[in-house]
Amino acid sequence: MSSSITSTAAGQPGRKQASPGRLIFISVLVATMGALAFGYDTGIIAGALPFMTLPMDQGGLGLNAFTEGLVTASLIVGAAFGSLASGYISDRFGRRLTLRLLSVLFIVGALGTATAPSIPFMIAARFLLGIAVGGGSATVPVFIAEIAGPSRRARLVSRNELMIVSGQLLAYVLSAVLAALLHTPGIWRYMLAIAMIPGVLLLVGTFFVPPSPRWLAAKGRFDEAQDVLEQLRDTQEDAQREVDEMKAQDKQARNRPAVKDLLRQSWVIKLLLIGIGLGFTAQFTGVNAFMYYTPIILKNTGMGTNAALTATIGNGVVSVIATLLGIWAIGRYGRRHLLMTGLVMVILMQAALGCVLQFMPQNLTQSYAALACILVFLLFMQMCISPVYWLLMSELFPMQVRGLLTGVAVSMQWLFNASVAFAFPIAVDVIGNPTFFVFAAINIGSLVFVFLCLPETKGKSLEQIEKHLKKEL
Repeated sequence: MSSSITSTAAGQPGRKQASPGRLIFISVLVATMGALAFGYDTGIIAGALPFMTLPMDQGGLGLNAFTEGLVTASLIVGAAFGSLASGYISDRFGRRLTLRLLSVLFIVGALGTATAPSIPFMIAARFLLGIAVGGGSATVPVFIAEIAGPSRRARLVSRNELMIVSGQLLAYVLSAVLAALLHTPGIWRYMLAIAMIPGVLLLVGTFFVPPSPRWLAAKGRFDEAQDVLEQLRDTQEDAQREVDEMKAQDKQARNRPAVKDLLRQSWVIKLLLIGIGLGFTAQFTGVNAFMYYTPIILKNTGMGTNAALTATIGNGVVSVIATLLGIWAIGRYGRRHLLMTGLVMVILMQAALGCVLQFMPQNLTQSYAALACILVFLLFMQMCISPVYWLLMSELFPMQVRGLLTGVAVSMQWLFNASVAFAFPIAVDVIGNPTFFVFAAINIGSLVFVFLCLPETKGKSLEQIEKHLKKEL
């Protein structure tokens, strides 16, 4: 039994000396250091790219439109591999150990990007960093969902998205501050080196959090799972109730087919396709075209580099505010309702941005109008779509293959992300501003998909969700 297990208070049956809320808070805070690193690593490229495109003799890497896309997309392709591999590793060895391994990759990858002497080295280092980002994106929401009770799950898992956008905001602010204060060649190296800090915090923090009780139960270690749950729940009765649910699920699982046979069952295949479809929906909103390239979009309207970097801070501020609103809304409204509301507004803003860039004259008014469209887009994206996506990734899949299928679905999401990141600068170069009309058209199809295919999971335990989806699909 872990030495961190808290004993029951004498004379207070069913209560514990340590606050379960405090342990959950610490566990979520530690786990979401992976999300903070995720956000910083994906956001900092927006500030670094304008300096990395400078010639080598001016401190840059001499990137052009093609290599710019490669450097940006290399992290995302790595994330696709990382999320896929982490699903297997977290099912086999546990969520906590997986987070510990990923923290090392965060540190090494960030150091590699900061010291990269050439474009190929940068691409390789970004790929390695992407493995950590992708692994964290698949593991963190599952870990949080498995330590949280049904009443807390939506709010706590949504903190993963809050830390992602907080990391992006931090990246935007530091980019603008460093650009304003430092006038040395290779300023982008300082921007990228800072990414090591959340990796170090994650590594240290994993030694102070409990393992996932549901992973322990999946391995047949019910006594250990109960010990952990007694730390995490308000009463021993609550912990016992969850253990009984997991034991009942395990008993049913003994009559289930092996994993390879389960993966052939139609309801599991449908869930995986829905999960992949949700990843397509989230990424082909075009959100990361804005998160990676907003400074370049604004520079094309006539803004200077420093002004564009400063304006991009608005992306991060709006994203954080929107995610806080989303944490409130996700506990109040259904997943389907929020997702469809967000998609309607995303479609309108993509179309509006296309009109602003296509038909308005290039001046400061156009710059502000474009920025306004981007900020309203991000408000609804980060309030209604992103937190719902990550929550559903932690809820949809059956316990027996949750890590694996979450990894597969999130891996596909990262491949969609890479497609957008790589293709966007090329598309803008080839077809110009109508690129945003293409995004709007794609999102109409995504809205139809969500309306027809997405089940509602609000208000159910993970075990109840699995039972419901098996029956309905």
